[in-house]
Amino acid sequence: MRVLSQGLWELVGNTPLIRLKSFEKPGVKLYAKCEMFNPGGSVKDRPALYIIQDAIRSGKLTPDKKLLDATSGNTGVAYSMIAASLGYQVVLVSPSNISPIKLAKMRAFGAEVILTDPLEGMDGAIEKAREIYESSPKQFFYANQYGNPSNPRAHYETTGPEIWRQTKGQITHLVAGVGTSGTLQGTAKFLREKNPRIKVVEVQPEDEFHGIEGLKNMKSAIRPEIYSENIADTRIYETTEEAVAVAEKLMLVEGVAGGYSSGAAVKAALELVEQIDEGVIVTILPDSLSNHIAGKGVRR
Repeated sequence: MRVLSQGLWELVGNTPLIRLKSFEKPGVKLYAKCEMFNPGGSVKDRPALYIIQDAIRSGKLTPDKKLLDATSGNTGVAYSMIAASLGYQVVLVSPSNISPIKLAKMRAFGAEVILTDPLEGMDGAIEKAREIYESSPKQFFYANQYGNPSNPRAHYETTGPEIWRQTKGQITHLVAGVGTSGTLQGTAKFLREKNPRIKVVEVQPEDEFHGIEGLKNMKSAIRPEIYSENIADTRIYETTEEAVAVAEKLMLVEGVAGGYSSGAAVKAALELVEQIDEGVIVTILPDSLSNHIAGKGVRR
């Protein structure tokens, strides 16, 4: 970790890769890329930083415009944090059932948050954000994380190279959940260029209505423009109950506090562990369980 930094943005990335020995078997190693160590607490710091920097460089985001986007929480926290450090205003649209902790963080960083019907999920928030932008296009820079190429590029240029370096090029399988799909798309693209034999496993919620914040069931939701179904070799679908159980087990057994989307990714990785005889699996843990259990504790 850098002791001296010229700005908050320098602290984004270079997150640790931790071995999950309790979940391995002989011949198969399992590693977790712990994205909760980013300054905003999640993997979304990476694309948020790229989206904001690219927009400023291109002139799309200027001091007289507000950054606008839909978010399930983590990207909103990242936008708010980075924009605050640079002096920009942020307007976010989220379903009203998002994590209260993430909502509080967004507002603490100065963002205006507009809440939408939870039954409409992220699709409803996306549609509301588009409606706001279309009514006042000169007032906003619509970041559109679901369709912005800066999103997967952030992972192509940072997450992928970090994993390749940290595993010394030995990674054989990548396991990651999809929401915007930027993490999987960008990371997999880089790793495949290094070694075309690397297998990619995409993790989605099993149900249309689920509690795995940050992930999308692509069969029932609006597909992000940056999403390509040709990236993954395999798709694994996990239930909310399975994701929660594994997230809590991960905390109790390994001391790693990954959120529910992390639980879904690790659950899929465990299924893969049982299917192969040898390999080096890397799964990405997007955020921390502390965003979900504050005041409630862990079930025993």
